[in-house]
Amino acid sequence: MWLPLLLRSLRHSHSHSHSLISVPPTAHLRRSMATSTVTSAAETISPSNTRLGWIGTGVMGRSMCAHLINAGYTLTIFTRTQPKAQPLLDMGAQWAPTPMAVAAQSDVVFSIVGYPSDVRHVLLHPSSGALAGLRPGGVLVDMTTSEPSLAVEIHSAAAALSCSSVDAPVSGGDRGAKNASLSIFTGGDEPTVRRLAPVFSLLGRVNYMGGPGKGQFAKLANQITIASTMVGLIEGLIYAHKAGLDLSLYLDAISTGAAGSKSLDLYGSRILKRDFEAGFFVNHFVKDLGICLKECENMGLALPGLALAQQLYLSLKAHGEGDLGTQALILTLERLNNVSLEKA
Repeated sequence: MWLPLLLRSLRHSHSHSHSLISVPPTAHLRRSMATSTVTSAAETISPSNTRLGWIGTGVMGRSMCAHLINAGYTLTIFTRTQPKAQPLLDMGAQWAPTPMAVAAQSDVVFSIVGYPSDVRHVLLHPSSGALAGLRPGGVLVDMTTSEPSLAVEIHSAAAALSCSSVDAPVSGGDRGAKNASLSIFTGGDEPTVRRLAPVFSLLGRVNYMGGPGKGQFAKLANQITIASTMVGLIEGLIYAHKAGLDLSLYLDAISTGAAGSKSLDLYGSRILKRDFEAGFFVNHFVKDLGICLKECENMGLALPGLALAQQLYLSLKAHGEGDLGTQALILTLERLNNVSLEKA
């Protein structure tokens, strides 16, 4: 009878010792140390020890750069048309002749350019791209609305060189950029995003969406929502005009009800004033919606509202109006219905 008891005792002892071996006593310590390192890194990003680079100083980038310069950061910039960057150079930014030269003088390099092909060129080109000039430990932050698969590719390429990357497209248009109230959708390694929080906070509100590419997916979903919202806003205006309503009174009346939206706030009065200056270019929106449709095909998704909006915006491009702002969609609906709000 004692033998079974002895065997059970030995088995229990072996099981207990095995569990001790499989969970090293230092595991918790290592986790604590890792957390501590991330926290201290986040606290140390400041103008005194972090040099920033910026590629692309268009409608959005110009205002975003200004916020960083005003906060005291050393900023090195590159854009295809140097005269457009002159106001930032006058504020104290340094000019670099290539994205690679920007990265060679920076710890964190931001980019906000036009198309995925531009992103690939300025970040990944082997002889002039930013990654080629970035030192180990550096970070690329792409704020262009681009392809999720490209964001994953950039993340892998950066990691292979002991660097990091974050996809961080933004929403809020030119006003959001000017007012530092952008919504920033980030994808990548969460500790890296947390580390960059002091810089992101100068531009708007950061939202961590998940791993590499997830920031881009969130922005594309955002664009799908905006596209159908804009179609609804424009169709409502056309209908109200045909019904003989005062359009200023109409917009004011719906702005505080269920039909109120950020699109209405940003673009309603601009549409009535025939102000089609680009806060966000039609050309870029067509690009964004095209990426959305491509991703829908990959996912096996049918989104008819998205497809309709993309076709309506393509009509603007076909009329040579791609450099207008997205609120110019009113022109497409006016042509379809042979009416003009301008006369109203």
